Amino acid sequence: MNIRIEARELKKAFNRRVIFQNLSFSLAQHQTLLVTGKNGSGKSTLVKILGSVLTPTAGTVTVTSDFTGRDHSPLADIGLVSPYLMMYDEFSAVENLSLALAIRGMSPHAAEIDALLEKVSLYDRRHDLVRTYSSGMKQRVKYAFALVHHPAILLLDEPMANLDNEGIDIVHRVMEEQRERGILIVATSDLSDINSYDLRVDMNERR
Repeated sequence: MNIRIEARELKKAFNRRVIFQNLSFSLAQHQTLLVTGKNGSGKSTLVKILGSVLTPTAGTVTVTSDFTGRDHSPLADIGLVSPYLMMYDEFSAVENLSLALAIRGMSPHAAEIDALLEKVSLYDRRHDLVRTYSSGMKQRVKYAFALVHHPAILLLDEPMANLDNEGIDIVHRVMEEQRERGILIVATSDLSDINSYDLRVDMNERR
């Protein structure tokens, strides 16, 4: 599958406060974008716009792929992990992932869900309610939730938040796999979170 995401002249303002402006880039399959900047520079806002959680004040984001067409939503190509996204605490990990698939009109497959939870080291707790998880375990559920539909574009906002060394190793493996199959976008204030990238956007320079 060939995939591309293109941002053209993006601007975001809240009331009269400009968060960023004049932001353009294009990414193709197997490429990685690193988004950096100090707290409040607009990293998370940009990630939300790229993930269609927010709309820009001006400019456009276009996702094109082999499956682009009238009946294909760009959201089907995107997975998002972020500290501000919440799972359903009264559901188990399995139930959260089954819901993620149902929302996208996909049929849950127990074997695939189990394999994904094994990948993020949650298989043994897969039927426990998410509210019983530690903060690091909840972060790993978010990764499973984002990956369950095999997204071509993976957006990671502060990817190592709340993770221990085991969780960090898991995320690095996820990053490498995403580079091989699609597009990876990482927003972080800690450059040690990522080993390599093709393009960098410094949000401190975009006001």
